This record gives sequence, C-alpha cells and structure tokens, in this order.
Amino acid sequence: MRHCSVQVRGRLTRSELERYNALIEVGHYLEEQKRYDLVAVVQKEIDVLILPAIERLKERSRQRDRDTEEYLRRKAEMEAEMKRIRDEEEED
Repeated sequence: MRHCSVQVRGRLTRSELERYNALIEVGHYLEEQKRYDLVAVVQKEIDVLILPAIERLKERSRQRDRDTEEYLRRKAEMEAEMKRIRDEEEED
C-alpha cells in the first residue's frame, strides 16, 4: 500500500481521514494474505479519496503565493513612498 504524503493527510477532513485509515488497514491485511488483486482495488479507492485533499493543498499553496505577491506589492509601494518623502526632505 502506498501512503499519501503527510501534507495531504493534513488536508483530509475527519471523515476522509477515518476512511483513509480504514482502507489502509484493509489494504495491509490483504497484502498479508497475498491478495494483490484486491489490494489494487483498495489502492484505487484511496487514490480517489485523497483527490479533494490534494486540491485543498494546492489551493492553500496558491493562496500563499497570492499573499506573498500582495506583501511584496505593498512593500514596494511603501519603499517608493519613503523614497519620495526622503527626496522631498532633501529638496527643502
């Protein structure tokens, strides 16, 4: 059984996480029984289950990028304003 990343697991809802853990447990049991044909089915279910969490993780990353862009824009505006004030003070 392939586990998803800790980051993806962190974005799972409580019910998704409970289902994920149950499917992993079933998959491990099937591996012990050497029922690899059924393990593949369980793994596909896990892959489908984690898709929304992957999207939430991507959205979180996109939001962080937007926040960084906004911060850098504001910082540049403040630096330009400070430069303008210094230039005005030097002229006086």
